[in-house]
Amino acid sequence: MRLLIMIPMLLSALYGDFITTDEYAKMLYKNPRGIGCDKCHGEHGEGMVISIYVKDGKEYELKAPRINNISMKKFLAAFKKRSDLMPEYYLTTEEKAHLYYYLTKDSKKENSDEN
Repeated sequence: MRLLIMIPMLLSALYGDFITTDEYAKMLYKNPRGIGCDKCHGEHGEGMVISIYVKDGKEYELKAPRINNISMKKFLAAFKKRSDLMPEYYLTTEEKAHLYYYLTKDSKKENSDEN
């Protein structure tokens, strides 16, 4: 599992300054293949309300979960789950590692800013 997290850093070292790990990870999060993860999960994976709707006179919220505070195992498992809401992106293991890096990096930064 740790090797999977290290892949983005290793690739950055191999390919130099063409595009940084941070730039690639952010680009992938914003537009992996079609609609970006940020459209439902928020700018930094904090989760958000996608829609509010009324059914049988009662108001409901359709929410995307927070994904910047979950384990790598849970993160990868979410891609395997079938859902009518989440698009199937067909991401490679490397791309998933970049996404996880992007989300956890920002989450750690936010937590350290609060302390």
